[in-house]
Amino acid sequence: MGLTAGIVGLPNVGKSTLFNAITQAGVEAANYPFATIDPNVGVVEVPDARLRKLTELVNPKKTIPTAFEFTDIAGIVKGASKGEGLGNKFLANIREVDAICQVVRCFIDENITHVSGKVSPIDDIETINLELILADLELVEKRIQRVQKQVKSRDKNAAGELEALEIVLALLEDEKPARLAELNEDQAAIVKHFQLLTMKPMLYVANVGEDEVADADSNENVRLVREFAAQEGAEVIIICARIEEEIAELEPEERQEFLVDLGIEESGLDQLIHAAYNTLGLATYFTAGEKEVRAWTFKKGMKAPQCAGVIHSDFERGFIRAEVVAYDDLAAAGNMATVKEQGRYRSEGKEYVFQDGDVVTFRFNV
Repeated sequence: MGLTAGIVGLPNVGKSTLFNAITQAGVEAANYPFATIDPNVGVVEVPDARLRKLTELVNPKKTIPTAFEFTDIAGIVKGASKGEGLGNKFLANIREVDAICQVVRCFIDENITHVSGKVSPIDDIETINLELILADLELVEKRIQRVQKQVKSRDKNAAGELEALEIVLALLEDEKPARLAELNEDQAAIVKHFQLLTMKPMLYVANVGEDEVADADSNENVRLVREFAAQEGAEVIIICARIEEEIAELEPEERQEFLVDLGIEESGLDQLIHAAYNTLGLATYFTAGEKEVRAWTFKKGMKAPQCAGVIHSDFERGFIRAEVVAYDDLAAAGNMATVKEQGRYRSEGKEYVFQDGDVVTFRFNV
């Protein structure tokens, strides 16, 4: 699908450490601002227990998970929208991603400097969010000036665009993100064209200390982040980037033992991957045969031919039908033959809207 979540935050909040854990790519994580100059892109597998179960049922030659892309973007500082720090270069990198994972420092460590001299997660969030808002505000104000001239010349399309932009402008002037704007379908399509930074969905990643990961609720900074995020309807993921980096270096069985020792069921990274995946409205379907069992990412709401096109454009162009069974039905039955006997194996046409967990065989002709 080519969708990417960007990891942003102030310098020294744990962004690059988190990125190292996600990709095991060894990105430099130094204790000074701007250790990451150019965005680093890494691909990570999407954890999915269903894929393991399908592999057990089908016993293929190979199993291929679906993947998700993260971009580590260097630290933003106050004044970035006006070119401070590495300024607009970072903002341009953020503009290229589909969702934003904002890492917020919720741990206390006197050995790791904070860019503003103190740990205050809400101040950090507001600093970053304001820079994104100011960048959008400048863009929207310039566009409105141009569209107002078009309206005066009686351009029919300009009036609708102006109305949509003025709704967004009012929010930005109130220091609120554009994603909170109440827009109709046409207005949303207009605004989407401008790739506004604050229109992108936001996830807050609270980075806690090593001794707090199993009981994050006791961390006052975490509580403050959750309260702030709730106002936007955003999700908060709790991680300890240092621990996640250690977990990433372990073998799968050792990872599970380590998590048990920590008193947590799922690693923070797995939670983050799933949250980013869901935030972007993504879901997974499977193909399962003797050669391979494979997971594929699709956008929720996509119809059968579009999902076929995820594999190859020829599949979409020559689509005939999709033979589908729900994962839960197949897992319960234990094999495809039993599913067919139960009448749960379906033939779906071009109007079928794919569901998360569909196991499918495409029929096509080109």
